[in-house]
Amino acid sequence: MKEVFDFLAANRVFYLATTSGECAHVRPMGFVMECDGKLAFCTSNQKDMFKQLMINPNLEICCVDANYNTLRICGRAVFCTTEETQRKALEVMPSLAKLYAVGDGKFEIFHLDNAQAVLQSMSGEKQRLSC
Repeated sequence: MKEVFDFLAANRVFYLATTSGECAHVRPMGFVMECDGKLAFCTSNQKDMFKQLMINPNLEICCVDANYNTLRICGRAVFCTTEETQRKALEVMPSLAKLYAVGDGKFEIFHLDNAQAVLQSMSGEKQRLSC
């Protein structure tokens, strides 16, 4: 998991895809943290992403580094929002406090279950990474 986390953290912006009916929806993300040995992310329960993940928790994340190596992560979102996970997220990224507060009723944390990651080089070489 460390290699996957480090890749996402080093490249700052990655893209998370969800579905709504038959349509895919992709949005940029910039927050990731480790939570109980799993990759964890945040959102607002007022956003479409949250609503889509509640209906279909399967998602995919894609991130590209400066050398065009591509990391893809597939997994299942499991919401794990507690005051403790919210506090940890605010410690990891203090700028989130402009949007959220512990116990504000909208700040949601989720981790990935059954996550599978593949790192692929420009030449097509694939490497499976543990999540």
